[in-house]
Amino acid sequence: MNNVVSPTLTVRRITTADNAAIARVIRQVSAEYGLTADKGYTVADPNLDELYQVYSQPGAAYWVVEQNGCVVGGGGVAPLSCSESDICELQKMYFLPVIRGQGLAKKLALMALDHAREQGFKRCYLETTAFLREAIALYERLGFEHISEPLGCTGHVDCEVRMLKDL
Repeated sequence: MNNVVSPTLTVRRITTADNAAIARVIRQVSAEYGLTADKGYTVADPNLDELYQVYSQPGAAYWVVEQNGCVVGGGGVAPLSCSESDICELQKMYFLPVIRGQGLAKKLALMALDHAREQGFKRCYLETTAFLREAIALYERLGFEHISEPLGCTGHVDCEVRMLKDL
């Protein structure tokens, strides 16, 4: 299902044809914030070029934002690896500068949280870094609370900000 945000912006579920474009967005935004592949950040994930396949798994979903037919952002949710079955993880929320400040991150996060509830998840976890102040502020406004210890086995060892929300 496509969700037209404006005449030039569309939010829709990822397709296999989006793999390269959303991987480029994630790499570009990561570089902008100094989040390098030699650290434990998303940009180092071995499946970064296969997000359609990752988010085609049960309980998972990923949306891309298109502007004039070009992928300019995305975000998703999936079961949290190595964790309790009622915990999901908000994942890979990345947006190019050209579309920031338009409320798309909030819209996409709310879509992901609704999907998580529909899938039966009771809590949503996320990891990020203090470099992403705007993202942390959004997550706090959405009701995520800071927790001290990591959950699951995400491999994102340099993501020092961990948050959890009851759904």
